[in-house]
Amino acid sequence: MTIQSPTLNDFQGPFTAETWAILDSYLGHLPERVRLVVWASEKNSCTEENGVDLAHTLAERFPQTLEFKHRPRQPNYDFYPVTAVMGLDTQGKEVDYGIRFIGLPAWHHINTLIGAIQAVAFRASTLEAKTRIQLSRLMGDKTAAVQLFTTPEDEEGVLMGTLLANLAVFSPAIRLWVVMQNDFPELAHKYSIYTLPHTIINERHHLQGVYDETQIVAQLVRIINE
Repeated sequence: MTIQSPTLNDFQGPFTAETWAILDSYLGHLPERVRLVVWASEKNSCTEENGVDLAHTLAERFPQTLEFKHRPRQPNYDFYPVTAVMGLDTQGKEVDYGIRFIGLPAWHHINTLIGAIQAVAFRASTLEAKTRIQLSRLMGDKTAAVQLFTTPEDEEGVLMGTLLANLAVFSPAIRLWVVMQNDFPELAHKYSIYTLPHTIINERHHLQGVYDETQIVAQLVRIINE
């Protein structure tokens, strides 16, 4: 599934009847409700306004499975908009799996956002049994802060983002930031990023390109257990 890049001044625009029908097959019948939380100030930039519009539009279209909350900027975030994909418990309270999109997940990365929603709704049920065993054996309070740098045109980044979202849902030791580098080009210089997708774990370990489930889990387990 690929949804074309939005020009989000009127977010209804990019979604044709055909794409809404495709989205319905992915989002219309989820087993658990999901909440999209966006931290942003719509007055600050078009990107922030569009981030709010995207999450609101999806929740408005699929009220039976998605909820939306718009919250003001927070001092602990340096870049906006920030979109979190949250679970909900039986009392309707948020379950935070540590999945954040920094910037606007446009073009191909609308698919990553949808993949993250599915990961939360299905509780990462697509992960292999071996992966579940390996992640369940992680001990202590060590964690992996995973930053995935990508752009709207980066199709391979969708594969990494969706896989990493599932891993974050399953393991509380893994936290994920999907960073839209085109919105914050200064980060490419800061982290010496020359190819995409580019994954950084705990600010020190750099992985370039696409890793399959076995490969990325091996890297995460090694780093967490260091």
